[in-house]
Order: sequence, then structure tokens, then C-alpha cells
Amino acid sequence: MTAQMTMEAPVRARRAGLVLAVCCLGQLIVILDASIVNVAIPSIQDALHFTPGSLTWVYNGYLIPFAGFLLFSGRMVDLFGGRRLLLIGTAVFTVFSFVGGIAPNAATLVLGRAGQGFGGAVIASATLAVLSSTFTEPVERAKAFALWGAASGSGGAIGVLSGGAIVEWASWRWVFLVNLPLGLLIAGMAVMSVTAAPGGAGGPRKKAKLDVLGSLSVTLGIAALVYGLAEGQHYGWGSARIVTSLTIGVVLLAVFVLDQAKLAEQPLMELSLFRNRSVWAANLTMLAFGAALPTMFYFLTLLYQSVLHYSAIRTGLAFLPLTVFAFIGAAASSSVAPRTGPRPMMLVGLLPMIAGLVWQSAADEHATYLADLLGPTLLFGVGLGIVVTSVAGAATAGVPEDKHGLASGVLNTSQSLGGAAGLAVMVALAQTRTAEVAGDGPPDAHAFVAGYGVAFLATGVLLTLSLAAAAAVPRGPR
Repeated sequence: MTAQMTMEAPVRARRAGLVLAVCCLGQLIVILDASIVNVAIPSIQDALHFTPGSLTWVYNGYLIPFAGFLLFSGRMVDLFGGRRLLLIGTAVFTVFSFVGGIAPNAATLVLGRAGQGFGGAVIASATLAVLSSTFTEPVERAKAFALWGAASGSGGAIGVLSGGAIVEWASWRWVFLVNLPLGLLIAGMAVMSVTAAPGGAGGPRKKAKLDVLGSLSVTLGIAALVYGLAEGQHYGWGSARIVTSLTIGVVLLAVFVLDQAKLAEQPLMELSLFRNRSVWAANLTMLAFGAALPTMFYFLTLLYQSVLHYSAIRTGLAFLPLTVFAFIGAAASSSVAPRTGPRPMMLVGLLPMIAGLVWQSAADEHATYLADLLGPTLLFGVGLGIVVTSVAGAATAGVPEDKHGLASGVLNTSQSLGGAAGLAVMVALAQTRTAEVAGDGPPDAHAFVAGYGVAFLATGVLLTLSLAAAAAVPRGPR
């Protein structure tokens, strides 16, 4: 018996390693795909004849279904198992990546992005649930979350870097087609490693009874809310389109809460989950973190390309140190978190992110990379790695195993809503400041950089406020 257990241990270790690799790679492509199109936007606009007003749908076509389906997909993971949903999500994501890659016109590309968003929502919920169920021992769990967090946190920078290289040396179509081999790799590794045994990592939990009213109200409500937030600057916050969209979103989400509390026999989301202080505190922190991440990448990309006139590949390389330091921050977090719990790491990680944003806000049109831009990038990166690792641990701390998919769906929804709302607000602030500095004339580089600086500074203030939420996470290892 002892010899058999000794032989089985390396097999279990290899399988756990493959599960970790699947989850990290899956989360990486989900985050990467939201940013890889950044440097390809000019090429996409020229090739498919997007108008300036419709170009935002290259982003929002992915963001809206991603945010809308997160809670639904998280519940499906809990009911049908992480393995099955991971394979389904990967298949959908891969197929629609191909659709986007061969798109002959703007409408087909937006359709491809929407399918990617749905598949990405399923993958995001499944990876964190499978990871939580597979790694239950505190030290191993912390290390697994650290690598998953590093993949999540660095996905934006890797997306910009790889997107720059692809656009520079190949074609913009490969920013989508590159997902085909990655999707096949993830599916193959998942088949080999993620168990489908009932009650195990990735196994089915219980016989499902779908809450149709809850599923429709939360999916359409979040989609309407994100649409209004994302398009508010373009159409005007007081326009009938945006007011109607935001109102519908709020009403449908109110219906969802009523359904979960009073009507549903098997609720899509048990509201009792938020009695867990670690869960609600982690999600409040993630709202602010979700706003900071796209703001940093969006405005820093504009600064590099529009003001400092970096090429696509140089822009990607400029983000590389952020990726490296995100992994360093995640590795540091993994060695400390088992002894301290997530709260100290969340607080420690937010501080360099805040410092990096404040420092970045001082950059002007004469900024140099080594003197003015590298330092803020390194600070933001190391804090990013620490926060995204520790907040994921806090969001599932004390949550029963059969609710891990739901907890991960809620956390990813918080990040998406924070990203949509935060970026919309920061763009509005930046444009207002740019107009003030430009006066009656057309905005020049100085006016644009002044607007970017306000956005960076406001995001730093938002993260400072989120320190209170991080401090509410319970003390000690969970």
C-alpha cells in the first residue's frame, strides 16, 4: 500500500501541475484578448472601414457579453462541473476567434468579438473554480493562486506586447487567429488533467434546475448597464439612448435581486454569499482594481503611440517590465500569503499601484522612458501581481466548494463592471481636462498629456479609497 501511494504521488503532482497550467493559460487568453487588439485598432479600422463612432465596438463587443454572462456561467460551473464548462467555453472562444480573424467586414468582426466574450466568461468562471477545488492545502493553494494571478495580471501587458509584434511583422488578423492553437492546447490539456468525477475538481455538483428569470435579468441587466457606461461618453450621458440603457440595467438588476431573494426555487446566486465579509470586501476592492487596470493600459498606450510616437512593437516592449514585475509580485505574495492571509497582501499591493499612478500622472510630452515612465510601470506591475493574487484568495475564502464557480463569477463581474465604469469616467475626465488646456484651439500634445495625467491621478485616488475595503477582509490565514 505504501509503495502504491508512493507511485501515485508523482502522478497526482503531474496532474495538478497540468491543471494549474490549464487554468493559468485559460485566464491568460481571456485577459490577453481584451488588450491584444489595442495596437491593432488603426489597422482594423482601415481594413474593415469602421467609423470613429463604431470603432469602440471592437472593445465593447467583447466586454458586454463577457460581463453579462459571468454570473450565469459561474452558476453553470457549479451545476455541471468545471471540466465540462471549461471545454465548452474554450470551444466557443476558439471558434469565434476564427470568425473574427477571417471577418470580411465590421459587423462580422463584432460578432466574433461577442462570441469571444461569451466564451471568455465561461473560461474565467471555470478556471478559478477548478483551481479552488484542486488546490485545497494552504501553501499549495497560495502558490496556485499566485501563478493564476500573475497570468491574470500580466495578460494586459502580454496582450499589448504580442499585439505589437503581430501587427508589426504579420497581420492584424493574427491577433485573433493566434487563439486557435492556444484553444486547442488548452482543450487537450484539460481533457488529460481536469477530472470529471462527481464532487472532484471540475465534476458536476447536483441536478440542475435553471432559474430562467434570474439568468435573463442578470445577463441582460449587466449588459445594459455596461453598454450605458461604455458608450456614455460617445453619445452623451444625458442622451435618451444612454439614460434608457442605464435605467433598464438598474431595473433588471433589481428584478434579479428580488428573484434571488423571494422567487427562485434554486437561485442563480445565493445572496447569503455576501454575508461572508471576505467575499464582499474582496469584490469592492476588485471594483477599484478593475477600474485601474484598463485605465493604466489605455492611457499609457495613448501616451506611447500618440504623443511619444512609439511604434507598435516598441509600445509592446515598453510594457514588458510591467509583466515581469507582475510575476515578481505574485511570487512574493505566494510565499507570504499562507502565513498572513490575503488582507495584508491586498493592502501592501495597493500601495505601489497608487504610487505608480500618482508618479505616472506627472509625465508630460517631453517624458523619457527611463527617467519618467519605467519607474511608475514597475511599481504598478509589482502591486498588480500582489493584489490580483490575494484578492482571488479572499473572494473564495470560506466559500463552500460547490459555490466556487459562483464566487469566481461574482469576482470577475466586479472586475468587468469596475473596468467599464472606471474607464468611462476616466476618459470623460481626461477629455474635459484636455479641452480646458486646449482652450479655443485644437488640442496639442501638451493638452492630451494633461488629460492623461488627470486620469492617472483620479485612478490613484480611487485605489486609495479601496484601501478601506481591503482592510475589511478578515485577519489571518483562511
